[in-house]
Parts: sequence; C-alpha cells; structure tokens
Amino acid sequence: MNYYNSISRSYNELHREEQLNKIRLIKDNLEIKKQDFLLDVGCGTGIFAKEFKCIKIGIDPSVNLLNQGKNAFYIRAYAENLPFKDNSFDSVISVTAIHNFKNIRKGLEEIKRVSKKDVALSILKKSSKINEIKNLIKELFNIRKTIEEDKDIIFFAKR
Repeated sequence: MNYYNSISRSYNELHREEQLNKIRLIKDNLEIKKQDFLLDVGCGTGIFAKEFKCIKIGIDPSVNLLNQGKNAFYIRAYAENLPFKDNSFDSVISVTAIHNFKNIRKGLEEIKRVSKKDVALSILKKSSKINEIKNLIKELFNIRKTIEEDKDIIFFAKR
C-alpha cells in the first residue's frame, strides 16, 4: 500500500486510460440500473465513479488515493474486512486490485458475501498470483463470461 500512497498524485496520469478501458468493458457487460448499489473494491482514486449512473461506494486502503476521489462515497477499508452487511450491493467490481489483497481468498469471499447478484473482477495477467486468483474466482463464483484485454482478464460472474 505504501507504493500506492507514494504514486497517488500521479496515479490518474499513469493509469487513467487503461483503467477506463476496463471500466467501460465492465459497464458494457453488467446490467446496472439507476437505483442499484455498486461497490468498487480497490477503487483507488475512484475513476469508476463517473462511468456508472447508480449509487456508488468505493473502498481502498490508500488514504492518499481516496483523497483524490470525486463523485462517489469512499471508505478506507480492506477487501478482507468489508464493513457492509451480507447482500448489500447489487453489483461488486474490483479492477486490477485483487493481486494486492493481503489474503486473496478472504477478500474474494468478502466480495461474494456483500454482493446480491453480479460481480466483475479483473486480474492483472502479469501478476505472479494469477493462477491462484483464477482458481479462487472459479471456485467461489459462477462464471458467466470472461474477457481478455491487453493487460487483464475480466471475469463476469454471478454470486
């Protein structure tokens, strides 16, 4: 997390277009209504917020990244201990963040716990943990579609 705090001022400049491309793919493949609740786990600066027209909440452990966020409600939290009740969100997304979870299984179990229906999870292809993450996603979720883009694999799943 110190890495993300240290690059927080330049994060959007470094990753904005790449993240927006993934977000657009997710948006095109999830049916999200205006009244739906959406959680972004590992939201960073909240780049996702403008792309979705619904009730949005983002969580991230990096205060410096969260401080740059606009257009949504942000909470400092870890994926492994989401501060929400079971089935709180219609959809949950996590874009290129899972490899940073301290406990990947626990983080994915928490995502499943708080989701009602749809989940979109992108994993970095070059991550040394890619096989572990793919196997856990397949074990914990009902995968309905997978998209490979330039740097990530995006899983669309049902709870």
